Amino acid sequence: MIFIYNDYGGTHTTSLAAAYHLNQLPTNRPLSTEEILGVNYFNKLKTSDMGRLIFHGLDENGNPVYTLGRGSSKNVIPALSNLSHILQDKYQNTEPIVFSNTSPTVPFVMTIGGFLTKRLKLSAVGDPMLLTGAKQCCNLIRELVLHTKQTAASRSGTESVIVIDNKNFSS
Repeated sequence: MIFIYNDYGGTHTTSLAAAYHLNQLPTNRPLSTEEILGVNYFNKLKTSDMGRLIFHGLDENGNPVYTLGRGSSKNVIPALSNLSHILQDKYQNTEPIVFSNTSPTVPFVMTIGGFLTKRLKLSAVGDPMLLTGAKQCCNLIRELVLHTKQTAASRSGTESVIVIDNKNFSS
């Protein structure tokens, strides 16, 4: 199974989701500033990294975990889903691919912080907002990852591509 966590920029909630998925973060308490800043790729990607699949590691079952910044396009995930189906059919590959949207977990303060930091290059103002937002949504992200894993585990044998919109995880 291949897991791909995706959102607008691919550097905040997706990085946290990948870290939770890979058991790199504590799940029994809120995250500290140091833990958030220690997450691979958290707030480290640029706009030019959008559309790039970033490998974060293998989970406890040997499944690869990736993240993806899809930008404002509503077409990226449907296109990747369609491409996945085509490649699986052509190469008789039955490896399921799970696309899990982390966007619903993004609190407003994180949206503003990301805009200030990434677009306006005002890190001194935006970074503290990103950290506040990450602390606000870390429980939701952890629950979203659990939901993603459970959905993938309970899939029917015929589903080779699973797209999870996660709208019920709104912050």
